[in-house]
Amino acid sequence: MTRIDFYLVPGADPHGRRVTACRLIEKAYRQGHRVYLHTSSEEEARLLDELLWTFRQGSFVPHELFPGAAEEAPVWVGYGPAPDSLTDVLVNLAPEVPVGFERFQRLAEFIDEDEAVKRAGRRRYKAYKDAGYAPATHRLDGVGGPGSPGEAG
Repeated sequence: MTRIDFYLVPGADPHGRRVTACRLIEKAYRQGHRVYLHTSSEEEARLLDELLWTFRQGSFVPHELFPGAAEEAPVWVGYGPAPDSLTDVLVNLAPEVPVGFERFQRLAEFIDEDEAVKRAGRRRYKAYKDAGYAPATHRLDGVGGPGSPGEAG
């Protein structure tokens, strides 16, 4: 069963939420996982494509846009359903429940303090609960980022 984690990001800045997601993606990549980053649109996918190269000085997260990504790419960024070949980590930055999430080992959701983002996050949380999943919630303090111990909330 998919492990679902909600990360509560301080502030209402979408850039902060995206950077936090990039940190988790970098960590997953360094641990040898393959990642699909699900965004809400082609425009956001391109923004994240650029951000994955620049979010941190010295960061290196090899990735490609999907569709069109090479099969061996460790991180794919797209705005439609993930390719069937990816099953490790799904990072969702879109407001809806990603199609096919249940085939992934892990799903990471990032929620900031923007009201629209919180409302959409609550709907997804409820959808996962209603489907029989037990999402975990981690409050991030902005110091360590994802993977750091956080308050369960």
